[in-house]
Amino acid sequence: MNERSKYGIPHPVETACPLPLNSMVDIRVSELEQVTLVEVIGRVDSLNADELGTSLSNAIDEGNTNIVLDLSQVSYMSSAGLRELVSAFKKVRRVSGDLRIAQPSTRVQEVLEMAGLDTIFQIFPTQTDAVGSY
Repeated sequence: MNERSKYGIPHPVETACPLPLNSMVDIRVSELEQVTLVEVIGRVDSLNADELGTSLSNAIDEGNTNIVLDLSQVSYMSSAGLRELVSAFKKVRRVSGDLRIAQPSTRVQEVLEMAGLDTIFQIFPTQTDAVGSY
């Protein structure tokens, strides 16, 4: 049974966190046919947005110009995260490539729309659709 605070509110039950607390983001890069798939899991904020930027930049530096960014498991994206997306988009476009977004979570889709980035990026409802678009 949960203990209660002096106000009668139950104390929260601790649960296991699948991501390290110092990172809160997991980035997985893989090759799928002629496409580089970058899957992001967790929160992208000012403390870890550079991890996303580095992963995308490294993929482009390695000659990968067809990039799909799967944001289906991103629960939050700050303006720092958006800056990294735009930076990678500009970088890959300079080498005649493209960065396309697959199935952004509802919250991320709203942020992309508020920032006007839904008119810049090609956004697809599924990872399969985004990969198949190349």
